[in-house]
Amino acid sequence: MSTSTIYEKRRAAVARALKAAGGGIALLPTAPEYPRNRDSDFPYRHDSYFYYLTGFDEPQSWLVIASSGKTTLFCRPKDLEREIWDGIRLGPKAAPARLGVDAAFSTDALDEKMPALLANQKSVWFPFATHEGLGARVDGWLDKVRTRVRLGDEPPPSQHDLCGVLDEMRLFKDSHEIAILRRAGKISAGAHVRAMQTSAAMLRKPIKGGLREYHLEAELLHEFRRHGSQFPAYTSIVAAGANACVLHYRAGDAELKAGELCLIDAGCELDGYASDITRTFPADGKFTPAQRRLYDIVVESQYAAVKATKPGKRFNDPHEAALRVLAQGMLDTGLLPKAKHGKVDDVLESGAYRQFYMHRTSHWMGMDVHDCGDYGEPGTKPREDKDAMGQPILRRPSRILRPGMVLTIEPGIYVRPAKNVPREFWNIGIRIEDDALVTAKGCELMTRGVPVDGDEIEALMRG
Repeated sequence: MSTSTIYEKRRAAVARALKAAGGGIALLPTAPEYPRNRDSDFPYRHDSYFYYLTGFDEPQSWLVIASSGKTTLFCRPKDLEREIWDGIRLGPKAAPARLGVDAAFSTDALDEKMPALLANQKSVWFPFATHEGLGARVDGWLDKVRTRVRLGDEPPPSQHDLCGVLDEMRLFKDSHEIAILRRAGKISAGAHVRAMQTSAAMLRKPIKGGLREYHLEAELLHEFRRHGSQFPAYTSIVAAGANACVLHYRAGDAELKAGELCLIDAGCELDGYASDITRTFPADGKFTPAQRRLYDIVVESQYAAVKATKPGKRFNDPHEAALRVLAQGMLDTGLLPKAKHGKVDDVLESGAYRQFYMHRTSHWMGMDVHDCGDYGEPGTKPREDKDAMGQPILRRPSRILRPGMVLTIEPGIYVRPAKNVPREFWNIGIRIEDDALVTAKGCELMTRGVPVDGDEIEALMRG
């Protein structure tokens, strides 16, 4: 199947959804460019929804899909002078053949043509709350339609959020997407291997100024780019020692020291799709007994979560499986004294584990590292539950896992210095994360090109 055919099928699916809802028209812009400073922009990254339906990554573009199936693209016009400076543009003339759309026009004609496209439609669909000013711009086009009521034009009587349709589509990855996700996972795994080996090697032969977090970040970025990745999927976390207890820590200039752990949470983006891997390893290649004891608990909790990731299980089941192992480990190590906290069920009920594990075990992953998709099962009624901090909320029953879904599995333990916490565990932060594709029989971990087992990590770093 050609790449353009993949996007045509997705657009056709959107048209069918609009038709099933009574008819209408959908419009979708890509992301704007953002200035970095006076004379340069941030590296451009397309809007995920737009790219999902077009495979087109030029800025200033718009897609229109009618429930009849007709698709219209607006893109930048050809401009030889600007192309000398900024690169070749596809242009409206070449767009239909290249992208498989029915018609294409210059973005300069958007305000002129959009009212006619909206006129006499049953409804208009666009993504709510994702593009600043989009709602107001749609209202402006609708006002122009209203001025033509005496001529027989009527504005769409209703507006709907297009994200609901696209989120459900993107939740289930097709073979094209899965192939890219596997490649992205392979590249990212290689980058983690490189960082582990570099860490051990640089501590064996110390360099002037010491081994810094940014040294390992540079190794990650080098490996991403040399294998064709366009961007990091998110800002890389390289956290030395106590910094690993800060969940969203960014790689800085802290020195990595022998005897301390390093936590790296990093993944590349390849052809519009993310990967997301976390590994925690001894900076010099050898776990201390206290580090290894907590590390093995996290490994065991991840195995339990992986086992619970299969069709028919619910999205929350891997979290609960990991949580039970982590809670038992906290009791066994004295992080949570048994005399005070009782047994595992007591810890789970009280939420005492949140002192050392305060986030969920999974999130959807795909085009965005925290990808779109409903976490509650559609069509079910909300019920009382608790959020990650133990606060009461209303939540629908967790989503049933089905083949084609992709989620992360990332348990952890984070021990900050505190009264009644064994000192040997202070400032140890551990997280292990892999990307899991739900398959017909279970799940496939697409990021195991970098080891997880403690002995295997030590062997890799010795090499």
